[in-house]
Amino acid sequence: MGPRILITGATGFIGGRVAAAAATAREPAHVRLLARGPLTGPAAAAGPRTETAVGDLRDPASLRRACEGVDVLIHCASAIGGDAELARAVNDEGTRNLVDAAVRAGATRIVALSTASVHGRGPFRAAAPGTLPLAPGSVTSSTRAAGERHVMDAGGTVLRPHLVYGTGDRRLLPGLVRLLAALPGPLDGGSSLHSLIDVDSLAGALLGAALSPATEPGPYYVDHPEPVPVGDLLAAAESLLTRTGLPRGRAVDLPTARRLLAGLPFAGHHLDMLATDHWFADDRPWRELGCDPGPGFTTGFADHAAWYHGLLDHS
Repeated sequence: MGPRILITGATGFIGGRVAAAAATAREPAHVRLLARGPLTGPAAAAGPRTETAVGDLRDPASLRRACEGVDVLIHCASAIGGDAELARAVNDEGTRNLVDAAVRAGATRIVALSTASVHGRGPFRAAAPGTLPLAPGSVTSSTRAAGERHVMDAGGTVLRPHLVYGTGDRRLLPGLVRLLAALPGPLDGGSSLHSLIDVDSLAGALLGAALSPATEPGPYYVDHPEPVPVGDLLAAAESLLTRTGLPRGRAVDLPTARRLLAGLPFAGHHLDMLATDHWFADDRPWRELGCDPGPGFTTGFADHAAWYHGLLDHS
């Protein structure tokens, strides 16, 4: 019999893919999904060796019940947004509660999903593990950095992707489409490079880190080995926008975009990110853990384009 795995965040974009991957892994595993209510998305189609444990990261007693008999914890749940109280309760205190419960239950491997945003704004160019300080610039990132510490203090492993795309993404590419729609033409974003990863490859890396004997404690960056030029990322978003039939004029450079979008609260953050290198270099997930980084961005985006088209057609 394979390991008994508890997965949090299974109703989310990434956690749902991890749950589906775990349920269909070559080595059979007993999978338990922590959820506050009925499952939706990929996790809802999990296999016969999957069960649901009702619980909440803010309820320590429910976490102790969920962790009973668990060998491996894959923690993908998080609170994202501007609610500072919720972020602390879930990302910091909730992670501490969960890790404490897993350790008491005898779990031998703890893997948590975090974000490269714990380092704040770049420029980061081929940044290697251990070379950057923590400098979170938002309540989400600061509380996720605090959650990382609970995991690593227990000997666990943290995976830090930068930008994640694919089926189920309602933030990255939809956010860029929203940004571009506010401009009269395509955005010339300059020459920055960005680390991206396909959601299915990230799910495979989380599961691989949870099961591989080669996994080390501490943080990993987990992105496709080839960074993506900002022009390729913007071209993908522009292709989605063009499909909607919105008339497009001449290209707009970054200074002009900043001036035109000065009144939009989300625009400054997006433009700052796009203009700055965010390239993280860590081949250990692919070289040592035997995980597959998946296709490069151009092929990967094409694989998910139909889903994005459907999302935008109904928005």
